[in-house]
Amino acid sequence: MKRQTTGHYVTISTIGETVKAFVPVALPPEPPIVWAPKLLRLFDDANRAIGCLEGVGDLLPETSLFLYSYIRKEAVLSSMIEGTQSSLSDLLTFELNQIPGVPIDDVQEVSNYVAALNHGILRLDEGFPLSLRLIREIHAKLLSTGRGATQTPGEFRRSQNWIGGTRPGNAIYVPPPPEMLIDCLDKLENFLHNKEMSPLLLAALAHVQFETIHPFLDGNGRVGRLLITFLLYEKRVLTKPLLYLSLYFKKHRREYYELLNCVRQQGDWESWLEFFAEAVYETAANAVTATKKLHVLFDEDKEKIVTAGRIVASSKLIHEAMIRRPIVTLQSLAETTNLTSATINKVIKNLIQLQIVEEMTSQNRNRLFCYKKCFEILNAE
Repeated sequence: MKRQTTGHYVTISTIGETVKAFVPVALPPEPPIVWAPKLLRLFDDANRAIGCLEGVGDLLPETSLFLYSYIRKEAVLSSMIEGTQSSLSDLLTFELNQIPGVPIDDVQEVSNYVAALNHGILRLDEGFPLSLRLIREIHAKLLSTGRGATQTPGEFRRSQNWIGGTRPGNAIYVPPPPEMLIDCLDKLENFLHNKEMSPLLLAALAHVQFETIHPFLDGNGRVGRLLITFLLYEKRVLTKPLLYLSLYFKKHRREYYELLNCVRQQGDWESWLEFFAEAVYETAANAVTATKKLHVLFDEDKEKIVTAGRIVASSKLIHEAMIRRPIVTLQSLAETTNLTSATINKVIKNLIQLQIVEEMTSQNRNRLFCYKKCFEILNAE
């Protein structure tokens, strides 16, 4: 359905230019969403896919082991949208205090994203509501170090920003002026507590509104994508944070931005909701497929490990450690398993012979080892 613009423009002066900034109206949309048969079907499919994802998580021996790497994959993808070059391998290498293959600032930004995501989940587990305060806390974690540290971490902006272009005058989009920001955010916070709307619809609408308000000087895209996961987690649609849409948004980046603008300019919420539901369905389905593949892989490798003779017990410990962290050093394995260096060396040598583990380096010190097939499944697009 095509509506009028979902807000109004105000004329502002910033850095020597006069431009029009967009101020969105409060949610929910008026007139209400038109639930055509296609949109209803897409949302039904998306909700079923999330249900399947919830159930399949129980296949893994310990979901938390899988989550460690899965969360880091999301951090890499979400940060890539903002221009970083870090890969999952770079991040896992960095976390082992090894030198990654990309600029350190890129990896630090991704590491900050992991910290922000974990902080949000922890706070929600403690019963803290998804609120402006928590959003600021998440932002503070996200920009705590690295290139974003100068962009007022944890504080809503007090100056005008814009999206695209080299200046406000040629920008693609100019968000609300700072003096109107808190009113927009207060209305968004009230909407986040809506108890009547389905959580999936709530997350879809709230994401657009957050990106439209653009409340921070930096990090808005990453926080806005985290907001989707946090909303679904808080509403218990997800009991584990297993759904991340960054890969889909990255693959369909142009369409994503065009749809956000269509909502603002034409009130076309329905086209955005179709896109969002398709993103949820495909992402959840892919996560289910990956989880099933990992389940099969882990069982197959456990069968191989049984043949390890006297080092079976130690091999199981190291296998479990590498499910959680598919890239390791001998030192990291010693810290997580409490096994001796001699035992770890024996086990790793045997796991290499069994084609479970592969050495990533050809050096005598700081050697890196990878649970290759596990890493490939996690890293697949």
